[in-house]
Amino acid sequence: MSGSNRVSITAGDIEIELQGATIEIDEKLAMMKEDDTWTILLERIKEARAAAIDAAQVTADGADLPIRGSAFAALVSNCRLTKKPDQVLGAIHYLREVESIKDAPPRVINKLFEDAGFAPPDNLSLYLNRLRERGFLEIPDNVEDKNRFAVLTSQGREHLNKRSSA
Repeated sequence: MSGSNRVSITAGDIEIELQGATIEIDEKLAMMKEDDTWTILLERIKEARAAAIDAAQVTADGADLPIRGSAFAALVSNCRLTKKPDQVLGAIHYLREVESIKDAPPRVINKLFEDAGFAPPDNLSLYLNRLRERGFLEIPDNVEDKNRFAVLTSQGREHLNKRSSA
């Protein structure tokens, strides 16, 4: 391949500017991966992401949105979700459908339980994996099997509907 490519990455005080043919850029990236530059860059990006999530949580907490916990508690009560796996399924449903959250790491799910006045699940991954095994949750193909992106299947929605009419 001929032509010139350019890669520009800035993370905090680290700036990477690469220019050249594809093979040259690949070689330069490989050399960066061998030294600590690439590792430091990725760490800075992770820190910035975590800081952004924390800032968003602080903003949401400071917005005095008491309805979040009470709305989830109402869902649990109205749907008669007495078992923890059903509550976890309800939490995923609530976060996806009501709050339109697509990325729900364990701390987000646990916070929802706390906001509702419920004890968070002891081993959330176990619950999520069992719900997947039962066909109630699925992980979209493009997220490399991460539970935090789980969505309800039609079978999962049906299960919640049955619980509410039981």
